Amino acid sequence: MQTITTIGLDIAKSVFQVHGVDAGGQVIVRRQLKRRYVLTFFQKLSPCLVGIEACASSHHWSRELQALGHTVRLIPPAYVKPYGAPRRRVLPVEEGSTQRVVD
Repeated sequence: MQTITTIGLDIAKSVFQVHGVDAGGQVIVRRQLKRRYVLTFFQKLSPCLVGIEACASSHHWSRELQALGHTVRLIPPAYVKPYGAPRRRVLPVEEGSTQRVVD
C-alpha cells in the first residue's frame, strides 16, 4: 500500500471529507467520514501533514490530530474558497486544496 503524505480535511457539522495523496501527488484516499470516526481513521495512519480550513472548530481538531503525531496546518479561508464548488450539498475536497497545504 502507498503511504499517505498529505491530507486535506474539510470539516463540517457531522460529515467530514478526507482527501489524501502520496508524495507523488497520486490520490490514495477520498472519502467521507462521520464525526465519530475521524480520530479512529487518523489513529490508523502514520504521521502525515494535514491541512484544515481555519475556523472555530478547526483549532479543536488541530489539537486532537497533533496529539496523534500529525503535523497540522490551518489554511486561511480566503485560500480555500477558490477550490470549493458552489451550490452542492456536500462539497468534496478538491485536489487543489490539498496542494495548497504544501505551498
